[in-house]
Amino acid sequence: MGNFGVVLLAVLAFLGSSHADLEMNFYAKSCPKAEEIVLDFVKLHIPNAPSLAAALIRMHFHDCFVRGCDASVLLNSTTASGNQTEKAATPNLTIRGFDFIDRVKSLVEAECPKTVSCADIIALVARDSIVTTGGPSWRVPTGRRDGLISNATEALNNIPAPFNNFSTLQTKFANKGLDLKDLVLLSGAHTIGVAHCSSFSNRLYNFTGVGDEDPALDSEYAANLKARKCKTANDTTTIVEMDPGSFRTFDLDYYTLLTKRRGLFQSDAALTTSSTTKAYITQFLKGSLKDFYAEFALAMEKMGRVEVKTGSGGEIRQHCAVVNG
Repeated sequence: MGNFGVVLLAVLAFLGSSHADLEMNFYAKSCPKAEEIVLDFVKLHIPNAPSLAAALIRMHFHDCFVRGCDASVLLNSTTASGNQTEKAATPNLTIRGFDFIDRVKSLVEAECPKTVSCADIIALVARDSIVTTGGPSWRVPTGRRDGLISNATEALNNIPAPFNNFSTLQTKFANKGLDLKDLVLLSGAHTIGVAHCSSFSNRLYNFTGVGDEDPALDSEYAANLKARKCKTANDTTTIVEMDPGSFRTFDLDYYTLLTKRRGLFQSDAALTTSSTTKAYITQFLKGSLKDFYAEFALAMEKMGRVEVKTGSGGEIRQHCAVVNG
């Protein structure tokens, strides 16, 4: 068969693999109105609930870090199998927006049955929500297929946690093909949204197990949080703005806060413990918002390609919370 045949087979094998073909406007022929339907719904509802934008980009992030961007985060646990899905994992108990995704999916299904994946809907909704609230845009190539497996333990092990230190974050990102620049950029989404006290109260009340505060947290800020927000060590309900003063604005203030030791999470503070990530923070703060948006866009597009299923992989789920019967 000669070398050419071998090379050709290798190329065909590669194309058939999961690296294949996300593409811009993947649904141009099969469902030309798909992206418009998604955007119209987002534009109609997100202005009334702008805090959902942060929740939806977080959902996209949590989805992509477990089995790739395959909507495995949307699957419900089933009593029959006894399998606890990603939804049941601690990091996902505070995810909001499942109903929002379901409503978009039903509109798209009505237009084009069994055509557009839940995975693509999450990716498009996340981008459109951020744009609608005045944040950056990014390219969302489509063609993702929906996964068939969802496992709570995998979510716990793969999703970066607010308690993670630098080396753990570096490893979790590297495992998904994302580098330290991506880590700093994607963390920049903490410029919007809120956190529960339980995600960082150990930094206020019991950092090393002896009732102490995290020395890496500005003491004045810590005192303020204890007095006004997280008044006890076991408060699980109070929410705190991630970027106080501009938590609805997608700006560079998050990075400014990091330099003042006022990042809320241990994982935020961790970005100032490596010379590489510190240099990126400095770089973004020196540059313009437009520069940051451009860099953030590239990191989001890269994250949206993590371990995607394409071609004949996975399926097109008809209802996002259950695999097809």
